[in-house]
Amino acid sequence: MKHLSPEQVHEALLLQADAQARQDGRELREAEMALMQDVIGGEPARQRRAMAKTITLLESTRADHRLHADALLNALLPATGDSFRLGISGVPGVGKSTFIEALGLHLISLGHRVAVLAVDPSSSVSGGSILGDKTRMEQLSVHPQAYIRPSPSSGTLGGVAERTREAMLVCEAAGYDVVIVETVGVGQSETAVQGMTDMFCLLQLPNAGDDLQAIKKGVMELADLVVINKADLDENAATRARAQISSALRLFGMHGHPERSPGRPKSANAPLGGSEQSELGGQPSHAHHDETIWHPTVIQMSALKNQGIDAFWATVSQFRDLQSHSGRLAARRRAQDEAWMWERIDAGLKARFKAHPAVREQIGPVADDVRKGVVAASVAARRLLDLFH
Repeated sequence: MKHLSPEQVHEALLLQADAQARQDGRELREAEMALMQDVIGGEPARQRRAMAKTITLLESTRADHRLHADALLNALLPATGDSFRLGISGVPGVGKSTFIEALGLHLISLGHRVAVLAVDPSSSVSGGSILGDKTRMEQLSVHPQAYIRPSPSSGTLGGVAERTREAMLVCEAAGYDVVIVETVGVGQSETAVQGMTDMFCLLQLPNAGDDLQAIKKGVMELADLVVINKADLDENAATRARAQISSALRLFGMHGHPERSPGRPKSANAPLGGSEQSELGGQPSHAHHDETIWHPTVIQMSALKNQGIDAFWATVSQFRDLQSHSGRLAARRRAQDEAWMWERIDAGLKARFKAHPAVREQIGPVADDVRKGVVAASVAARRLLDLFH
């Protein structure tokens, strides 16, 4: 649609959205159509409000809201896919928000429109979330070419929120060409953001650990780019950390490390039917001098002092060009979409299981038997599953 005028694109999208909704067995409501129009082509203030409303609708757990959200998401789908999706992760205190603000302002100066989806941890006690990441980005949050949406993790594991993928599509439909996903402060197992972005960037501190810490499996081996932030605090420590992590990344490649799954890391509990490595074959990558294959890189910088931001984006651009020309970027997205489908099936089956009348009737007594030690947890689970038809 890029050869069409904005008005023609807008009209084509509306027609396609209406046809998709009819195919799904329902017509877009007038309110949904208006919301979609404002997301795709509304004036700035109306567009921001429409984006916020759409993401809130997508995050709702009400059954009637889910029907409207699904229709709206399908309607927006033709306008998505043109952005670059960048995942940013790191331990608490590594400077993710400061880094993202510096990067966002740099990208806007280059003519980009930047959306930031910031995930904040929810309390395991109260269930609440501060959602304070936006307040840390004082300049970026008020810039007309930026959109920042903080969301609670709401108990979702992996460092992201349950509806982060859907929110990302809304930002793309609104014309933001760089979408940054900021995870909660992570440890070694929060890797979900790698399965929804084009590039996964891991931020590390200069004194992040020793050589053994660097080679531990987990989030480190999935990173496409590792950034030693706050290098201005101790330049010698930052240089040592860069050398240690560079060695660790080479070690991952030398010992039969398969080329990364384009969707998400393969795990023991991956849902049946997933084929995350099917498109690229999952062949081992030993060719360290093959310029057609991206090899994870380590750089050091200081976001607070705005040092190294241009070098970071140059590295990201090199990654994007290489992956796009080789076809790996498109393959990664296709695999991510399939993995997303199976993830939503998993979540939907769990919700329907809990709502099943027979299960709801028996789950209380069975849970009491488990707490009393009368029935083993695995036996109780099978009994409840047998009730779900």
